[in-house]
Amino acid sequence: MFEPEYKQLRRAYGFDDVSLVPGDVTINPEQVDTTWTLGPHSFAIPFLAAAMDGVVNPSFARALHGFGGLAVMNLEGVQCRYDNPDEVIEQIATAPRDQVTALLQQIYTAPVKERLIAQRIQEVKRTGAICAVAITPANTKRLAPLCVEAGADIIDVASTVTTARHRSKSVKGLDLAELKKSISVPVIVGNVVSYSAALELMETGIDAILVGVGPGAACTSREVLGVGVPQITATMDCAAARDAYYKNTGRYVSIITDGGLRTGGDICKSFAAGADAVMLGSSFAATKEAPGHGYHWGMATPHAALPRGTRVHVGVKTDLQKLLLGPTSRTDGTENLAGALRLGMSICGADCVAEMHEAQIVIAPSIKTEGKIYQMIGD
Repeated sequence: MFEPEYKQLRRAYGFDDVSLVPGDVTINPEQVDTTWTLGPHSFAIPFLAAAMDGVVNPSFARALHGFGGLAVMNLEGVQCRYDNPDEVIEQIATAPRDQVTALLQQIYTAPVKERLIAQRIQEVKRTGAICAVAITPANTKRLAPLCVEAGADIIDVASTVTTARHRSKSVKGLDLAELKKSISVPVIVGNVVSYSAALELMETGIDAILVGVGPGAACTSREVLGVGVPQITATMDCAAARDAYYKNTGRYVSIITDGGLRTGGDICKSFAAGADAVMLGSSFAATKEAPGHGYHWGMATPHAALPRGTRVHVGVKTDLQKLLLGPTSRTDGTENLAGALRLGMSICGADCVAEMHEAQIVIAPSIKTEGKIYQMIGD
């Protein structure tokens, strides 16, 4: 009988599929070191705010810098298309749900103004904050030098999926190796979910990789395109590439888990899977410091032909102090995220983020429901 050949499938794991095993040694949470370093810059907490117009503007960048984190500002969004971005964001936040995507597509047809790029970067720099900015690969060759000249400290080359090799009939596209040679600041590239793609990107000389395709609350790429890998597996695969690359070259490339993180537990699991930092969108969008009035949307949402995102309402529920450092009265793990990371590291016996990479992970799909019947049925 004919035996058909099948593609080999492997199981992939997300945050809810796994759990961390406590270490044999525990540490006082106040003694663990959560510092993350990127190029010449050091951050007290390894948290980045996503480059979404409803999340980051110059004032939010200043506020997050004050807590030791890093905000990435979208330079191809409303901040650099309009002189009055606050009014435009208000218009987006108040639009009816069934009309908002068409409105976004209309709003984002306005051209990016180079003078506003320099202006927004200088607004961040005047606050004393480290300025990280996001641009798409199509515009990187043109805009990256302008950003560096204006004072940007970190460049994030951001797209739904990024590879070191891109075939096109157009003129020569973006060469990341050439980009690294032409500018003097750290370069973050994303997004990626596989070992091989991550490794090839590292070989171009970039400094950090964003991991995650479609897990964010405002992203619909997994539904629209059918692509993506659950975040624990994606982070572990890219971290394995980082470790192999470091072993062969002695150069360390940071792994940043980007998207799908809701709680302190998700954050702790990301670091155990190999992340050096995490990027959050919805959590920051829900703070009073964010510009989006409790709404946020991704960079691909306004795409003129095939939107891969939606406006999400998270509400204004907290502030940066409570979100990152507490204290909090919430019991669902959505506040005091840096405190949760410290406690998780201490329970796993990790003095620093690098040691958290060694924490044991087990497959445990019932970990959030085992014994929780009274929480599940409520009052």
